[in-house]
Amino acid sequence: MLLSIMLLVFCVARLSYISKAQTNRNKQLEAAASQKKATELVRFFETEHDFGKIKYGVPVTYDFVFENVGNLPAIIEYAKASCGCTTPMWPKIPVMKTKKGKISAGFNAAMPGQFDKTIFVKVANYDQSLELHITGEVLSNEDYAKYKATASSRK
Repeated sequence: MLLSIMLLVFCVARLSYISKAQTNRNKQLEAAASQKKATELVRFFETEHDFGKIKYGVPVTYDFVFENVGNLPAIIEYAKASCGCTTPMWPKIPVMKTKKGKISAGFNAAMPGQFDKTIFVKVANYDQSLELHITGEVLSNEDYAKYKATASSRK
């Protein structure tokens, strides 16, 4: 009798464990399905841009062009930069199927030195944001003049 009760308790515990494991697996699959990649809807032609050497105090801008490759309108919820020295701008209206849009990344060049900045682009109905990168080097006015003189003498 005791053996029967122990066997019954074991079976109930085992079924409970299997049921919980299956529930966890289903939750994982649902989470994976909801984390669709935004690249299924939006394809950037480039995700990185190197400005090269730029002059201190002279802002620069680059347009990251994308195409809606999905079947639904692409809505860019926001484009957020990794710091205040980079100002992204994005389309405020939906980009229709097969049409192009752009994220403009402005950089203020207010500090001499190397820079590597990230712009996070959030597409509506997609959990993960896309990343765009701008890099370059800001030169002081004197260093920029030397750089330009050296570059023009090589031509």
